[in-house]
Amino acid sequence: MSFAALLALADSRLPIGGHVHSGGVEEAIESGVVRDVATLEAFLRRRIRTAGLVGGSIAAAVCAGQLDPVTADVETDARTPSPAARTASRAQGRGLLRLAKRVWPHQDWAGIGLRPHLPVMFGAVGRVVSATPTETAAVVSYTTMTGTATAAQRLLALDPADVAALTFTLADLCNRTADTAVLGLAALSDPLLDVLAQRHIERERPLFAS
Repeated sequence: MSFAALLALADSRLPIGGHVHSGGVEEAIESGVVRDVATLEAFLRRRIRTAGLVGGSIAAAVCAGQLDPVTADVETDARTPSPAARTASRAQGRGLLRLAKRVWPHQDWAGIGLRPHLPVMFGAVGRVVSATPTETAAVVSYTTMTGTATAAQRLLALDPADVAALTFTLADLCNRTADTAVLGLAALSDPLLDVLAQRHIERERPLFAS
């Protein structure tokens, strides 16, 4: 596949609504769990090892043709205990579907549904652009990290260089997570992330949608 296409999929500027989602870090900041770069690193490691791994395994299976999108969507639901997290995933998945229809108008997207989960759409797009399952899982793992890191940078007014350095530090973890994701569907969750997701939607006037 084109290396540029892979970079475009991993670009935080991809217009799928990711900029309005913090991946739970807004609520983590409000709760005092994330306060600085050190606590952000710990939070990102949890995100990558749980949401990144599960989402990456779903995306890799769809990319490899091991799961059809409908089944993958059900499997993602089963692996996402928090209703709020499911809503956030589907909102971004719908955004990626809208973009995919614009970029690849001759591709048949009818079987994907109207509001697919984001990992399912990443897998479907990875298959269209001939990415490998590992590459597709890496994109999911990487974006799981960067979207949250960027949100924390804005909320805590962190030095952008410090946050960028942190994402470089965690790049190897993203790669190792992708390597694990292609071995089979992961089935785990992080209760803290689930609680933060639910608490977030109950708080008055949050800055981010999730």
